[in-house]
Amino acid sequence: AAEGLTSIEGWRGGLISMLSGLNPANVWDNFWHGLWYFLPVYATVFIVGGLWEGIFAGIRNHEINEGFFVTSILFTLTLPPTIPLWMAALGITFGVVIGKEVFGGTGKNFLNPALTGRAFLYFAYGSYMSGSEAWVAVDGYSGATALALAAQDGVAGITSQFTWFQTFIGSVPGSLGETSTLACILGGAFLLWTGVASYRIIFGVIFGMIATVLVFNLVGGVDNPIYALPWYWHFTIGGFAFGAIFMATDPVSAAMTDTGRWIYGALIGFMTVIIRGVNPAFPEGIMLAILFANMFAPLIDYGVVKANMKRRQKRTAIDSASTAL
Repeated sequence: AAEGLTSIEGWRGGLISMLSGLNPANVWDNFWHGLWYFLPVYATVFIVGGLWEGIFAGIRNHEINEGFFVTSILFTLTLPPTIPLWMAALGITFGVVIGKEVFGGTGKNFLNPALTGRAFLYFAYGSYMSGSEAWVAVDGYSGATALALAAQDGVAGITSQFTWFQTFIGSVPGSLGETSTLACILGGAFLLWTGVASYRIIFGVIFGMIATVLVFNLVGGVDNPIYALPWYWHFTIGGFAFGAIFMATDPVSAAMTDTGRWIYGALIGFMTVIIRGVNPAFPEGIMLAILFANMFAPLIDYGVVKANMKRRQKRTAIDSASTAL
């Protein structure tokens, strides 16, 4: 509407015009428009990733693991809507082959495959994956994400274009799955209700983020507007909610012990804010924070188990002494 467009060029425009118009106030028009940015990317990821899964399953004489269905859709939702399809294919190839299969397949990988593929694209094609032109589902239109605005001018930068409620419901530029915190919360509620996700990890991430942000707010930073950004803005901008609910809770690469999950989640929340605020090269921190925590998850569980063993040994020794007396 801002560009005064009455039609969209190319194959995507032809598909969109089949059953909808370009009225931004029409729910169906928006749904159909967005579908044809999401569906080709997901089809590419599913076909290419599924091919690699099939190849390795054939080599090992195993069945294709259904976990790839989760990996494929999560990886797709981390991508910009206008990403070239060949780039999506390359990313899922790296995520499946290097992030999972080289370690023996599902259950033996220590990194989240979807985030591994996303990180590869981020570092290999950084100018595209972090540029403002990639984040709006309208070809030829560019717009900075709320997180990019926050990194430049803090709260004032975000509120110059968006309200907090817009960042909460998702009517802002961003990757295919990260923009709506509300949708992430609804999905997270379902995962918690079904017992698929660990509430300890989710709330650990949130508590770790809030604690770190409060310290940043207290310390302040004249040259860094992120330091003054309140925690409720961190929660709704970027991929924080999506990462905390759908990525950090991956049962294979996350911590396994109950106490370890709290520590693991808090570490992710802490690292997310550190990367967002201290490292100017990466405006988003949740992706790298989760991969960082993935590497330390076995060590966290090891520490928790050892601490429990020492506690039990001490309790046994006390009980034995009491019995002897």
